[in-house]
This record gives sequence, structure tokens and C-alpha cells, in this order.
Amino acid sequence: MTTAPHSATLRVPLRLRALAALPFLLAVAAYLLLLALGSDRLPDPLATHFSTGGEADGFTGRTAFAAVGTALLLTLGAGWTVLVRRGALWGAWLTAGLLGTLLCLLVRDNLDAADAAAVRSPLSNLAVALGVGAVCALAGHALSRLVPAEEHDGTRPDVDPAAPRLDLGPGEVAGWSRATASTPLTALGLLLLAAGAVAALLGPWPLLPLAVLIGVPGLALARVRVNVDRHGLTVRSTLAPRPRLHVPLADIAGADARDVAALGEFGGWGYRVRARRTGVILRSGEALVVRRGDGREFAVTVPDARTAAALLNTLVERRGRL
Repeated sequence: MTTAPHSATLRVPLRLRALAALPFLLAVAAYLLLLALGSDRLPDPLATHFSTGGEADGFTGRTAFAAVGTALLLTLGAGWTVLVRRGALWGAWLTAGLLGTLLCLLVRDNLDAADAAAVRSPLSNLAVALGVGAVCALAGHALSRLVPAEEHDGTRPDVDPAAPRLDLGPGEVAGWSRATASTPLTALGLLLLAAGAVAALLGPWPLLPLAVLIGVPGLALARVRVNVDRHGLTVRSTLAPRPRLHVPLADIAGADARDVAALGEFGGWGYRVRARRTGVILRSGEALVVRRGDGREFAVTVPDARTAAALLNTLVERRGRL
């Protein structure tokens, strides 16, 4: 008779939750302060939606605009505060910086407008917001170093008895490494960069930073190396120092190999985030799937995933006997 594997409870430091909430509170403060200082210079209603050419085609009253913007920032902030992990703190700061900047720029565009219908919102606002968001993301990443890693409640999850194992002697050490690539992601990244360069030459220059912000990460994830060793699972780009994703051995409850559907299960290719699961998905097919201590899953599509899973399970059990 076998017992079902159980999960450990993850303890998220209070300091981490506070740092996740901080950028959203700062964004709300800046947004409401700007609305208050410009209250006598703003039309009512305000222009809040624009066509692709920048002309106003949607309007919202001042009170509703303030309420909706504040509610959106606070709701996203609450979500990040509850769900944040140390390695994803940068995402909270990126979200707050991007959305907060867009809202503040929207207020600026409406200042001193006699008629809201005459307000224009340039496409460069998006480039500015993306730039601020990127700076905020770097700040969040730096601040994450001030927070200790999340800890489990002390219970050690069991590896599924049916999961694959790799036979290792008491004194033997082993590692596994495999590179894998995605031709569609490579082509898409290069296409975006080329389109951005052409757009910059022909006129709408703000499309260039947008293409760079999307195309460069896409290219970086188009070819990765997957490593399994006594430290856990590491997925890193072979084209750039970042991104680098690491799941420590202490946070692994078990691993398996199974086929995944890129669109059906993860909604696309690249770094994907879904409820209770994340992954580096370069194609449909064989994937190494790691079950973490809190029950979440991390998947990476890679050939020979069964060998990697077997080694991880053996290393997790060996660590549990120490």
C-alpha cells in the first residue's frame, strides 16, 4: 500500500508582500495627486479612449475615472501581494510602473483641454510607459535580494512511488544537461526586430522600442539549456545571460515526463504562466514537469525528459535521507 504524496506549505516573508504592494500604493498616490493638482485644469468628462491615430473616441467622468483607475491599481496590487514569490517581485513592479504611468500620462493629455473631444494621446505614451515599467522591473529585481527565500513549513513532500528513478550508488554523483530550441520563436523574434527597425525608418519610431522589448526576450528564450544536478533544475538562455530560471532541489517534490500541448495547456510558446503552473514551452510534445513543494508545477519542453525526471526524483529522495 502506498501513501499519496503531500505538499509543504510555503511561507512567504511579510517583507516580500510589503514590497509587492509598495509600487501599487506609490502609483495610486501619484495618480490621485496628479488628479487633485490638475482638478481645475481638467475637462469633465475626460478623454479616456483613443483610436489608433490618437484621436479621442471614448469619455469618462472625473469621479468615475479616478475611481476606476484607483480600483484597478489596488486590485492588481492585492493580487500580486497575495500571490507574489521572491523570483517574481519584478513583475509586480513592472505592472505597477506600466499601468501607473499610462494613467498619469492620460491625465496629462487632458490638462487644459477646453473640449475633451480635441484631446490627443500620442503613441509615444506607450513607449514611455514601457520604459518606466522596465526601470521599475529592475528596481523590483534589485529589492528582491533584500528578502530571504521562501521557506516550507518543515514537512518534506514524498516523491510519487510510481515516478521514474535513476539508479545511483551512495557515493555517486550525476548531472544531466540538454539544449533545445524553437524555430518559430527565433523567426518571430527576428521578424519583430526587423519590423521595428523598418517602422523606425519609415515613421512611427515608438514601435522600435516596443519591438525590442518583445523581440529580444523572445529571442533569448528561443534556445535554452536545461540542467539537472544536485542544486535542482536550471533553465537558462544560451544566447544571453538572462533569463535564467531555477527551481532549487529543496523546493522539488517530484518530477515526471509527459507530453504537453503548447496552445491547449499553456496558451502559446515562450515563458508561460497559468493557474498553479508555469513553464518554458518551446513546442508541443515531451516535457520535464516538476512538482514544487507548494503543489505548483514548472514545465520545460526538452528531449530525453524522462532521464532528467528520474535523476531529479533520485536526488530529491537522497536529500530527504540526509
